[in-house]
Amino acid sequence: MALNFIWFGFFIVAFIIAFYKWIITGDVTIFKTITDGIFKSAGDSVDLSFKLIGIMTLFLGFMNIGEKAGAIRFLSRIVGPFFGKLFPDVPKNHPAMGHMMMNFSANLLGLDNAATPFGLKAMDSLQTLNPNKETASNAQIMFLVLHASGLTLIPISIIAMRASVTPPALNPTDIFIPCMIATFAATMAALFIVSFKQKINLFQPITLLWILGISAIIGLLIAYLKIFLNQKGIEQFSGVMSNGLILLIFFVFLTGGIYKKVNVFESFIEGAKGGFEIAIKIIPYLVAMLVAISVLRSSGAFDVITKGFTYLFSSLGLDTQFVAALPTALMKPLSGSGSRAMMIDAMNMYGADSFAGRLSAIFQGSSDTTFYVVAVYFGSAGIKNTRYAIPSMLLADLVGIITAIFVAYMFFAV
Repeated sequence: MALNFIWFGFFIVAFIIAFYKWIITGDVTIFKTITDGIFKSAGDSVDLSFKLIGIMTLFLGFMNIGEKAGAIRFLSRIVGPFFGKLFPDVPKNHPAMGHMMMNFSANLLGLDNAATPFGLKAMDSLQTLNPNKETASNAQIMFLVLHASGLTLIPISIIAMRASVTPPALNPTDIFIPCMIATFAATMAALFIVSFKQKINLFQPITLLWILGISAIIGLLIAYLKIFLNQKGIEQFSGVMSNGLILLIFFVFLTGGIYKKVNVFESFIEGAKGGFEIAIKIIPYLVAMLVAISVLRSSGAFDVITKGFTYLFSSLGLDTQFVAALPTALMKPLSGSGSRAMMIDAMNMYGADSFAGRLSAIFQGSSDTTFYVVAVYFGSAGIKNTRYAIPSMLLADLVGIITAIFVAYMFFAV
């Protein structure tokens, strides 16, 4: 029901603002702007789905080899003690455990092309355990809220954009640690929010050990990259790790398949067939969500919201430097490409090394695209009732936004 009201609300807000612009300000082009945006978003949705076909086909083919070779079950046994506490409804050594771990690992290293197929496979595995196929299960909500929090170690695409704008940032990697702190805070918030809702006790020895261990690893990696590597070194490290991991996964799955006497070619074809089916299945969900977001954006709703925040914070006597970067934060849950455009616009307008330019980059790296994730993942599983998933995601996003603002003032305030 939450998605139903949110989707309806996007249109209502957009229409109210559009009629105001038409009647009060005399903007006679507003309806054409919105309509053009609707048709473009509908076309983009289908294009995006078809672009997913090749990637989905490739990774699902290799995933099928990995399953038959036992690699997914092996990974499940490693993460089983920790995931068993977070996902008590998922049986021990169930393939979903390995699929989720693959998804989180790909997200962690910024492997978007790999994360989506792994995530969709995880959602499909969890759906086999779901007694009510149209309502999100506890396990599906926990998985998707954690996924949407977007924990990423190295925001390489953001660093690259900061280096490519004109004029470029003097030190494109200076947002690395702030991004890491913001996205880690969002992920921890997501974990605690859903655990509280599902009455999962995180203060058990095994969960505390894993959480503290992951925190320590992230902290050590940050220290290594920041102390021992320069900008070029960080970019090279990220490239080698990201691309090398994909090739390593393929190699391990193929080698394991041959060792287990699996017909790897036929297994790849068998698994790959699902890529086309999933990509086609999510088209209606993508069209519905991206069109609603386009209507909201084209109507000028974000300008109204930004001006409202500026007035509110200035009337409270607070510093308003951060307001210039808020469009990126507001757009991020709605559209990845839209928030990226907002970030680049902020860097072009204020400068890549300005407070607004840096904060917009931190916003961009603090979470995933919530409504896109909802549309694609729940859509692929045929979930209609998302329960408390969207409010939990948005609350985690809010924690990420607030943390991003605090760390930006800590690192970059003038």
